[in-house]
Amino acid sequence: MKSLKGLYIVTPDWYDTAKLLEVSEQALQGGAAILQYRHKTAGTALRAVQATLLFALCRRYQRPFIINDDVDLCLALDADGIHVGGTDASVADIRAQVGPNKIVGTSCYGSVELAHAAVSSGASYVAFGGFYPSRVKQYEVSTQAAIVTEAKSVIALPNVVIGGMTVQNATPLVAAGADMVAAISSVYLANDPVAAARQFADLFAI
Repeated sequence: MKSLKGLYIVTPDWYDTAKLLEVSEQALQGGAAILQYRHKTAGTALRAVQATLLFALCRRYQRPFIINDDVDLCLALDADGIHVGGTDASVADIRAQVGPNKIVGTSCYGSVELAHAAVSSGASYVAFGGFYPSRVKQYEVSTQAAIVTEAKSVIALPNVVIGGMTVQNATPLVAAGADMVAAISSVYLANDPVAAARQFADLFAI
């Protein structure tokens, strides 16, 4: 299994499962390092189907597969991990449910204090953002780039930067020490998802 570094793709709310699988595979072919299944509007049955198929895809490419905020689905599939937001279940509660070997990520927005709490609660990585406006998610765009440098000096966990990420605006964040860049529309809505993913992956090849 690959380490927690590189392009971290997050799925859009697509009901077309064939299209979701096709573009996800193209992103993995382009070098995406991690895939998170996130579908906030799908029903339980569709989520189970899509997650099962995406998990099998990630297994073929030997990439970690993360479930967004659904511990039951994560455990049912024996997925590699789960990501929870700041308003979801606590990291400590999630860690207790999934055990010591799963990846547990959490959103810390623009707060190093939340990241410190995540470390003590058993998180595997912390996510900061939004840094830029997103075409997919609505949130307060208030996170400053300086948090990446600060976090690298005081938080002993890999970090993810999220929110409106393009190759251009992610570049200085990677230079500042971001371990992963999370992207949705920049890959899934790209004319060439393979090339889009490869451009992000190349940021970490230096």
